[in-house]
Amino acid sequence: MQIVVDDLSGPQIAEFLDEHVQEMRSTTPLESKHALDLDGLRKPEITFWSVMDDDTVVGCGAIKRLDADHAEVKAMRTTAKRKQSGIASLLLDHIITEAKRMGFTRLSLETGATEFFLPARKLYEKFGFDYCEPFADYRPDPYSAFMTRAL
Repeated sequence: MQIVVDDLSGPQIAEFLDEHVQEMRSTTPLESKHALDLDGLRKPEITFWSVMDDDTVVGCGAIKRLDADHAEVKAMRTTAKRKQSGIASLLLDHIITEAKRMGFTRLSLETGATEFFLPARKLYEKFGFDYCEPFADYRPDPYSAFMTRAL
């Protein structure tokens, strides 16, 4: 497996992200869904990575620059067939390393607060993220959990 910066131009990543957005819509009320679609991820303040196993996308993740010191983890996803296989840990470790290299001193994220998102919250806790108040443009939401960690 390898982690590569992705320019989001290929059909495989487009399909992978569409599945992600559809899954989020099926588990979270529309007004509480914060997953970015393909156009939302094609912003200059976002760096996006795909996890490739040969020629197949098996995971993805991104960071969004909030300011000079603070970035947000976005679009973390592992394909359903590969959950619990270490891909998310590999990718999150890569994102943290890259965020440090880019000069960020804080990483934050928003994830779901329901049972469906428990594995994600456990992963973030394992990597040193603590629960926090909403950040950036987020507002309190019963379907959202906010987490942060210093780098």
